[in-house]
Amino acid sequence: MILLLILFLAGCQWFPGYEKDVDVGLLLETSIDDRSWGQQGYQGLQAVQEEYGVDIYYKEEIRSYQQSAEAVEELVQQGAEVIFGHSNIYGSHFRELHEAYPEIDFIYFNGQFAAENVTSLNFDARAMGFFGGMVAGEMTKADQVGLIGAFEWQPEVEGFYEGVKYQNPEAEVDVALLNSWENTELALMQYERMKGKGADVFYPAGDLFAVPIIEQAEADGHLAVGYLEDQSSIAAQTVLTSTVQNVDEVYKLAMERYLNGSLPGEALTFDFSEGAITMGEFSPVVPEEFRDNLEEEVENYKETGTLPQ
Repeated sequence: MILLLILFLAGCQWFPGYEKDVDVGLLLETSIDDRSWGQQGYQGLQAVQEEYGVDIYYKEEIRSYQQSAEAVEELVQQGAEVIFGHSNIYGSHFRELHEAYPEIDFIYFNGQFAAENVTSLNFDARAMGFFGGMVAGEMTKADQVGLIGAFEWQPEVEGFYEGVKYQNPEAEVDVALLNSWENTELALMQYERMKGKGADVFYPAGDLFAVPIIEQAEADGHLAVGYLEDQSSIAAQTVLTSTVQNVDEVYKLAMERYLNGSLPGEALTFDFSEGAITMGEFSPVVPEEFRDNLEEEVENYKETGTLPQ
């Protein structure tokens, strides 16, 4: 009986909900209340705490390597054994730091660098962009769509363009890349330029400028596709749908692997099939028949990994 009890207790770590005495730290490029990527990171950290009962710590506005080095040391002194870096910038920072902290597991987003104690988490975002583009292509009345992105490497930017053209070959897609997640002023300037050329549906694919663009589109009587979060609550009629990255789910998946001893120290990719990416609520203005068709296409993609052609 004692032997069976010991074996049972030893195996508890493999069951969902198992709690281990672990401290988890988080580095944020922005803040926990930026209404965008930073806030999602903090919510992911909270989800890990709620799911696994760990202690959590976080550092905001960590952007330079020196700031990262100091923050990591502070988190380690506080007892952190796992440190999430909620941005691709932490890939290069962790590349320099990980050998000095071999007992720490470093996890960051949107990069390809990995090491024995460094894992990167990546969203395969082309498909979410494609389905968002299908909605925009269907709903534009002027056959003019505005895409305001941050960087050329964003797979959702390419996917959105492809989705618009698939759904509406006659539509023109005006693309502006800001080389910044945060430059709201420049994003609004590009919005005004695109509006002046006739665009009536917009996709603001950038962390901090998505909400201001949606609010301006609502004020102007135009439409938009939300980014990162379900942004229907901002403007239910204006936001046709949203391309949602469920960051909290990815945090929990990564933490589960850590607790089970299966965090690989490599680049991991997550998509619709893992529940890491979903489409948001549809605006009432989106026709039901089109919405049903899009949902079927999403389900088909989850099963086959193939986008509409």
